[in-house]
Amino acid sequence: MTSNMDDELSLEKIDDYNGKEPKEKRKIVWLVIIFCLIIGAVFAIIKSTNQFDDYIGTEESPGIVTTKN
Repeated sequence: MTSNMDDELSLEKIDDYNGKEPKEKRKIVWLVIIFCLIIGAVFAIIKSTNQFDDYIGTEESPGIVTTKN
């Protein structure tokens, strides 16, 4: 069994190594990052604008206050 050095994996043989990635692949990565940031911003806005009253109960039957004063 002979080993051929050309069959061995090396970083230089990978298309994306050392800044040689295709522009299309780079664009897709940036689009995914931007998409995730936008989704995160949407969830942060929704969470910050939806404030619920944490008081559980009525005047006749007091409940539990879950907010810190």
